[in-house]
Amino acid sequence: TKKINKIIVASAPTWPIEKINKIDLAILHLAIYELLNDDTPPKVVIDEAVELAKEYGAESTGPFVNGVLGTVYSNIIEKK
Repeated sequence: TKKINKIIVASAPTWPIEKINKIDLAILHLAIYELLNDDTPPKVVIDEAVELAKEYGAESTGPFVNGVLGTVYSNIIEKK
C-alpha cells in the first residue's frame, strides 16, 4: 500500500493523496496493483478501472483515473 501510495503521489502531484476521494483511491490502488503484479494487458486494466470510476465515482472520476493510470503506465510500467 505504501508503494502504491508513492506511485499515486508521483503520478498525481497536484492532488494530495488525502484529498483524493476514497472510491477513486480504491480504484487506483486496485488498478496499479494489477499493473504491477498481473499478466493482464495494461490497456485492459486501465479501461476496466475507468469503467469502475464512471460507475461508482463522481463525474470527474473517469478522466482523473484515466490520467493518473496513463501517467503510471508511461512512467513505470513501460520502463520495466
